[in-house]
Amino acid sequence: QVQLVESGGGLVQPGGSLRLSCVVSGTFFRLHPFGWYRQAPGKQRELVASIGIDGNTNYADSVKGRFTISRDNAKNTVFLQMNTLEPADTAVYYCRSELARGAWGQGTQVTVSS
Repeated sequence: QVQLVESGGGLVQPGGSLRLSCVVSGTFFRLHPFGWYRQAPGKQRELVASIGIDGNTNYADSVKGRFTISRDNAKNTVFLQMNTLEPADTAVYYCRSELARGAWGQGTQVTVSS
């Protein structure tokens, strides 16, 4: 059973940066594509970035050029580097394997505010 543990969120001022981590267990990590999702209060959960098993990446238009998704197969970890953060980025961030879509972690809160 896939288990995911997200970390790295916090309170940051507009223009600041954060690096989120997602440690994955219970599966053969390198065979899974992953996505980072976020859910703001009162809104649906949305995909912000994804990475394939070959390292190919895709981004939502709202984060393109500011966020970078990466993976470390040796550490079973997916990262999301977030730069130039905006108040609109405030949300709980989750990672998910695209081969185990029913499994979610607890998420990590990101708050962008002055």
